[in-house]
Amino acid sequence: MLIACVQSDVTFANIAENRKRIAEHIHAAGKMQAKLVVMPECMLCGYAYESREQAWDQAVSIDDEVFIDIAHLAATYDLHLTFGFLEKSGDQLFNAAALVGPSGVVGCYRKVHLPALGVDRFVDRGDIPYQPLQAGEARVGLAICYDSSFPEPMRVLALAGADIIALGTNWPVTAYRTAEIVPPARSMENHLFFVAANRVGSEGGFKFCGLSSICGPDGVVLAQSKADQPEILYADVNLADARNKRIERTPGAHVIDRFEDRCPDFYEAVAAAKPASLTAKSANDGTTTPPV
Repeated sequence: MLIACVQSDVTFANIAENRKRIAEHIHAAGKMQAKLVVMPECMLCGYAYESREQAWDQAVSIDDEVFIDIAHLAATYDLHLTFGFLEKSGDQLFNAAALVGPSGVVGCYRKVHLPALGVDRFVDRGDIPYQPLQAGEARVGLAICYDSSFPEPMRVLALAGADIIALGTNWPVTAYRTAEIVPPARSMENHLFFVAANRVGSEGGFKFCGLSSICGPDGVVLAQSKADQPEILYADVNLADARNKRIERTPGAHVIDRFEDRCPDFYEAVAAAKPASLTAKSANDGTTTPPV
C-alpha cells in the first residue's frame, strides 16, 4: 500500500483555512493513489495557544461536521487519513488525532504525554488506551509528538498488532535531533512502519523544523524531507514486512525476533510509578544522590 506523509504549514486559529489545506492534501495524495495519509499535530487549528480559553475557541467535538466533509473526500479516493485537532468533550479539552476513512471517523486518540509547551500546557491528559485502528488492510496506531519520546507506548501499539505507527507532530527547530533519531529507532525497536508528519512554518515564536519521514522495519528510512518546506513524502510498503517479526540475517546462524526474544519477567520496573532515582531523592530529604 502507498503511504503519504504530509509536511504542511498551518494557519493559527483558522479552522476554515486549514480545512482547505487538508482537502488539498487529500486530493494530491489521492491522485497518487495513496491509501493512508498522515498529517501533522494540530493540523486543523494550530498549536501555540496562550490559554485554555483561547484554545477552547478552536476546539471541535468528534461529531463535528468537519469530519463528515473530510470523510466524503476520503471516500472519493478510497483512502484513510489522520490529522491533529483540538477536541472538546464535555468540559474537557484534548490535543487529539482522528483516523478518518470513507465511512467516517474510525477512531480517535488523545495525547497522553504532555510537555510544558504550547497548547499542551492547557489541555487535559489523554484517556484513551493505546490501540491500533483498522485503516483498510492496515492496522494503524496513533500517537502525537512527545509520545514518541517514550518507547513504552510505541511498544504497546506494536504488541497490540499495529503495522504502522502514525505520528502527527509539531517539532520545533530545537527538536531536530528528535526528528532525526526517534522515527528510525521506534520502527527498528518494534519492526514496523513509522510515519512522522511534522509541520513547517512559524507560529507564536516557534519555528518548526520539518524533517518528516517514513521509516520501515529495522529502521530503514524509506522517505525523508531534507528541508523545512511543505511537501508530501511517499513510500510503497508491504504490510507483511511489519507482521513478520522474525529476522534471519544469516539463516540458522543469525536469527532474531524482536517479540519472541523479549523477557517481560525482567521488565517490571518499566511500569513502576517512580524511577529509583526519584524515590532515592525523596528518601534523602531532597538531595540528588542516586542509589548506590
